[in-house]
Amino acid sequence: MEGLNIKVTDKGDIKVVSCQGYIDTTTSSLLENKMAELIQGKKYKIIMDLGEVDYISSAGWGIFISEIKNIRKNKGDLKLVNMKQEVMEIFELLDFTNILEYYKSTDEAVKKFK
Repeated sequence: MEGLNIKVTDKGDIKVVSCQGYIDTTTSSLLENKMAELIQGKKYKIIMDLGEVDYISSAGWGIFISEIKNIRKNKGDLKLVNMKQEVMEIFELLDFTNILEYYKSTDEAVKKFK
């Protein structure tokens, strides 16, 4: 799989961002631009579906961490779902479990917004 494909769908007032591929220094700008677009559009309830993501570099993790404060300041949140085992291991290794919420499914994350 080459690069990164991003698709945004709606679950009511929640935006589900589905990523496919890998998120590294060459593709992270695509994700950064998509996040900026959502935030500028005052969309602060975001679920990041990482089920089709094989790898996230520090550049990718940095996007989530840098945006979370602004999102929460606007009474929203960013929830991660469907991480593959390899991606989950890095997430836990970086100790982001204290900063970002992770759920096994999109439906589970949607319920946590209610």
